Amino acid sequence: MEFVPGTGKSFIKQSLQRLPENQHLVATVGRTLHTYTNSVKILCDAFRIDFESSAFKCERRLIEQAFSLNHAGKSVTTILDDAHLMDMACLRKLRLLFEDFPKNHNLILIGQPSLLANLDLGVNQDIKSRVTYSVIAKRLGPDLLRDFLLRELDRIGLGHNTFTQPAVDLIVRAADGILRKARNLCVGCLIEAVRSANKTVDIDNVNRVLMQPHWQKESDLADY
Repeated sequence: MEFVPGTGKSFIKQSLQRLPENQHLVATVGRTLHTYTNSVKILCDAFRIDFESSAFKCERRLIEQAFSLNHAGKSVTTILDDAHLMDMACLRKLRLLFEDFPKNHNLILIGQPSLLANLDLGVNQDIKSRVTYSVIAKRLGPDLLRDFLLRELDRIGLGHNTFTQPAVDLIVRAADGILRKARNLCVGCLIEAVRSANKTVDIDNVNRVLMQPHWQKESDLADY
């Protein structure tokens, strides 16, 4: 799966991690420098086996545990988070390890579009040829992003009138379809509303947030 930064990678990963533990084992390889040994350590922790002195000694135990879980009726899924940062040599070693896993084992690569470009190189065709399904998560359209904001207000128990309609329209335009931008902009607007003692976020609050340096383009900061 290919994601533009901020378009919802974490939502999908967390949804997979919340699958029932009695039916699924979801191992997420992250929080690592993406070396093979560190990746194997995380897999050992997820598969509840002790890491021995080297990755090589753990490989056979990981394979045996995967088959044991499979025979017990559990679905085994491994997620490689930020896979675009992983060296292809490391990814190739993991591919060779997973080659001996049960055939219904799922390996999910989550990364930015540069991952697809790397897989497209001729030297990496052995990896790309094993991909059975891929998708690029695109930016949300204005209506979908507006619906997302209203659903988030429902989740935290705030009324839809917390943001005025002009404020919502400006947030949707400024976020440009990226969920993370929309979330951060809304939080900033709520902070501004508290500072100005307003019970409703209006367009002035949004504009004050958009004047903060990290919302400006590089050309707008040239005179700072």
